[in-house]
Amino acid sequence: MAKPRKKAPEKTVQIYCAKCKTLLYKYKKGGKGALVKCFKERIVEDFTKEEGICPNCEQQFARDTLIRGAPSLKMIGGKINMK
Repeated sequence: MAKPRKKAPEKTVQIYCAKCKTLLYKYKKGGKGALVKCFKERIVEDFTKEEGICPNCEQQFARDTLIRGAPSLKMIGGKINMK
């Protein structure tokens, strides 16, 4: 399968924990759908201490995977909010 585009999208979104509303990431998102996966190369700012776990409430919100050959985080449904 094809890798994601090298040029990052223009739109930057902020990803928050759904439980405690802590800011987790600033991410360059393409498209207008729900956030299902985050390619690690598109993360602009990372506010987490441990990958995929909220630094405030210790809840797991994502799993580490390879999608189309690129390292990424697969989001768990209902665990994050996006603005």
